[in-house]
Amino acid sequence: MKRISKLCLAFVPLAFTACDNSDRVGPTPERASEEAPQFAAAAPAGIVFASFGLQPSQMSSVHTGGVRGITPSAILSYLAQTKAKGGRALLNLGREARNADGTFSLTAWKARIDQYRGVNLGPYIADGTLIGHFLVDEPHFQSRWGGKIIPQSTVEEMARHSKQLWPTMATIVNAPLHWLADSPITYTFLDAGWAMYWSSTSSNPKWAANQVASAKRKGLGMFSGLNVLDGGNGTSGFRGNYPHRWAMSASELRSYGSALLSQSYVCGFAMWKYTSAYYDRPDIKSAMAELSTKAKNHAKTSCRQ
Repeated sequence: MKRISKLCLAFVPLAFTACDNSDRVGPTPERASEEAPQFAAAAPAGIVFASFGLQPSQMSSVHTGGVRGITPSAILSYLAQTKAKGGRALLNLGREARNADGTFSLTAWKARIDQYRGVNLGPYIADGTLIGHFLVDEPHFQSRWGGKIIPQSTVEEMARHSKQLWPTMATIVNAPLHWLADSPITYTFLDAGWAMYWSSTSSNPKWAANQVASAKRKGLGMFSGLNVLDGGNGTSGFRGNYPHRWAMSASELRSYGSALLSQSYVCGFAMWKYTSAYYDRPDIKSAMAELSTKAKNHAKTSCRQ
């Protein structure tokens, strides 16, 4: 079968075999024809500059997209509102599908995805409003999933199931590229991985380039972003969501974000997570506006490599 495509990012050593807190990407919120382009001519310039939890009403010339979970009954309204704002969406359709013991349930996940079979997403995929299917969050982090990771082979099966419904929509997993590349499997249906930067775990100056290299090695695309609420080095003085974690300073946003956005292979950029207390600070607003401009000027790179 013709390979369908892929996605990810880059600032960590290439060889990792175990996953622990240092590999965390961050918490998560909850058919068009095969010839349909990923981005229509009317789609916004560059790549999306998105945030988890951002509502369509909050999208603007700076914040151009949102990442979130969505129900079948709410998805068309959300996409219509997003399109009206000129925004783009990356949506988690399966959400947290678990067995009673907290481990991941592929059966339950597929059943949730199948609930969207009667929903006509094709026009939003074709015009670039719906840029991808966010398959699952942090499959590599075992404590999130009842003590067992979700294997890379299962992630690929999730992508295969998604492609049966939406052949032209990018399949994206919130997992580091080096973890995806460590598997011997060949990704045919998974399009992209995700590199979310934390200052405490991704300080290697070559981290972004290394993640790109991992993505290319496995034929995957690369989505990128910053954990702005918990990935800072402490210089901001603004406490994060977790003990001993710090939000990023404006200087950190500029430094880390610019490093990621300088990688032409990056196909999208999203931050964890929108909160008015952080986003409305004047220094943060200024830094985000600068990064958004870089995203607009970035080559319109496909997540489907």
